[in-house]
This record gives sequence, structure tokens and C-alpha cells, in this order.
Amino acid sequence: MESNREERVRRSTRLHLAMEVGNTLKKIEEEFPDNPESMRYFYDFFRNYYSFDKFQVPRKPVIGTMCVQVPDEIIYAAGALPMRICCGLSTCDQVGAEFMPSKSCPLVKATTGNLSANRNIFSKYLSAIVVPATCDQKRKSAETLEAMGYRVIVLEMPLAGAGELADHYWHESVKSLAGKLEKITGRKITSRELQKNIALVGRASVAFRELYELRKSHPPVIAGKDALVVNNAYFLDDIDRWTDAVTKLNRELAERKRSAATVTFRHAPRILFTGSPPVFPNLKIPLLLEQSGAVIVADEVCSSSRLLHETVTYDEPRLYDMIPAIADRYLKSCTCPCFTPNENRGRRLLAASREFHVDGVVYQAFSGCIPYEMEQKKINDLLADKGVPMLYVETDYSPEDQGQLSTRIEAFIESIKARNRKAC
Repeated sequence: MESNREERVRRSTRLHLAMEVGNTLKKIEEEFPDNPESMRYFYDFFRNYYSFDKFQVPRKPVIGTMCVQVPDEIIYAAGALPMRICCGLSTCDQVGAEFMPSKSCPLVKATTGNLSANRNIFSKYLSAIVVPATCDQKRKSAETLEAMGYRVIVLEMPLAGAGELADHYWHESVKSLAGKLEKITGRKITSRELQKNIALVGRASVAFRELYELRKSHPPVIAGKDALVVNNAYFLDDIDRWTDAVTKLNRELAERKRSAATVTFRHAPRILFTGSPPVFPNLKIPLLLEQSGAVIVADEVCSSSRLLHETVTYDEPRLYDMIPAIADRYLKSCTCPCFTPNENRGRRLLAASREFHVDGVVYQAFSGCIPYEMEQKKINDLLADKGVPMLYVETDYSPEDQGQLSTRIEAFIESIKARNRKAC
């Protein structure tokens, strides 16, 4: 009886999931003029990825990850494939609400809901799930996932993002992860494999950095919603195919820049987006922003511009040089508010505001995402001191608040336009 109920839940979830993904893609593709032709690859990727009829179980072991802090290079070197399982589906948020507290972060609820509703698929190929202890909710979700039957590795995180003690703690945590992955895959991590996969991720980083620089173009050559789609695809796509697709997109954008083509009005307000990560298809706030006549030219979120911002640098191709170097890449560049102190995030936001010539910042915080909620006042004061206006938006995965949010966003965009007119 229970199995029949679970099957009905799965079917209903997949139906609503397909509708949710389809609606987001329809907005992205049809409601915005002049999308780059090379974006077709990424639209089709998500359309096919969320089609269970076309799903193929990978040939290698798959390691699910719940945060950008998990080192991809080490997973690849252990003979596995990394796949970020953070979920942006409102449908799965509702499923997760059945066994998670109502005030939980929607990202954590949706992720556990997705792994519950689609357990018959995920259990076939997920060899383990790595849960970094970046926040209390993710840490505690490890117990929920274990109760579902998943093998879970908790990746311990230091409380500070810098300092000798933090570095040592993090290095040991990453070494421990490497050892556990070797046992799961049955494959030894060698210096040759590690060096090869540092180069593999490094190639993706080069393409990412070129796209990052092209987003500085004035007028803008790519919409923020497309940049978010591209970077979200990295977590799920084959890394070589993704890198090739981004390289092709970069060539098209470079040509647009040379011809002074633009994806929006030339004087559209330039927005920097920060806060809780937009995970496809939950692009509610970014889409509302760009539907209101603004353009997101930069972001500071862990599902986009924090993804491949730095590369791994090491002196000698030896394990005891490369593993700490990999660990450093993930810790040194991290601006997650789970760290205290977290001065690096404020510096990064101010630097991006200058580099991308932004007119304003939109700060998204998911209801229940305590670290981002607590840090918003500090960031607002920092930006205000430099004359950069900020809109703080607290929301969740539900579409029910779109009307209210649209009114607030439109008012914010109009205030920026009025400010720019006075400056002229």
C-alpha cells in the first residue's frame, strides 16, 4: 500500500517538475529578444536533463554534492563524476516540507524532497553524497538523507575562512574526503590523475573567466538570466561538453561586443545580484529583474560567479603539494556568510560594483537561510557608504509572491533610472 502511494507521489512530482522546468524555459527563451544562438545548447541541456524518459545512468560512479565547496578535482581523480544535487524546484520544496521543518531553507527542503521523491532513480547511480557543513541545516540534512538509504559523507568546514588554524583544519578535512572517496570507488588517487584533472577543471575555469570578463561589456552582450543558466549547467553537464559550449558562446559574445550589439536597452540599469543562490529552475528574482528592464551584469552567488573564480596553483606535481593547493582554491576564494569573520565578501562586492559599473545591488535571501539573512544589514551599510543602492528581498521557492516582488523591483529600478537621469 505504501509503495503504491510512493509511486503516485513520484508520478505527480515528475509531472509538476516537467511543467515547472518548461515554464521557466519558456520565459527565458520567448520573453526576451535576441538571445545568443549559442545559448540553445544550455536551454536544450536543461530540457533534456529534466526529461526522465531521456535520462541515462552514467557509466562512472557519481558523487552527489550539496555545495560548491566540494573539490571536483579530487572526485574526478578518484574515478567518479561530481554532480551538484542542490535543487531549485518548488515542487520538490513542497515534498520536502513533509519531513522538514516549515521554516527550513527552501533549498535544503527542495533538495531532500527531490532525493526522496526520485529515490528510485538517484539510488541507482549516486554512490555517495558529500554534504559540506557550511550551515546547520545542511549538516542536519545529512541524517535525513542517511535515513533514506543514501551513503553520506559530511565534509567538515572551518568556522573562519582564513588563518593558520582554518587552513590546517580544512586541509585535513579534504585529505579525509580523498581517502573516503578512494574506498567508495575502489580507485587510488595518484599524482598523475590529480594533475590531469586539475588541468581538466582549469580548462573549464579559463572559459568561465572569459565569460566573466565579457559580462563587463557596455552595452551588455549577455543577459544575467543566461549567465546563470550557463553556470548552473556546469554542476550537471559533462565538463568537456560544457567547456566547449561556453567557448562557443564566448566567441559569439565577443563578436557581439565588436559590433556593439546589446541584449537590452543601452541605458538599462546594471544590477549586481547577490545572496542565496538561484538554482535552476528557480530564477524567479533574476527573471523579474530583467523583465522590469534591468540587466544583471554581475553576481556574487555560489551557483554562478563563485563557481570557477580561481584556479589551482601548486609548485610540484606531488600529492602532498596538489591536495592542499586544491583545498586552498576552494577556501581562499569562498565568500560564504557561514564564515565569521567574512570581510572578504564585502570587498568582493565593492570590487565587482566598480569593475562592472553597476547601478544597484539586489540581495536575495531565502526565508530560513539565516546566514544570508543576518549578513544583509552589514552589506547594505557597506554599499550605502559607497553610494550604491541595494534592494533586499526575502523570498522562497513559491511563485505566490511574484506580484508583490514585481512591484518592489519595478520601484527599485525606476528609482535607479531617476537617479541616473539626475546625474546626467
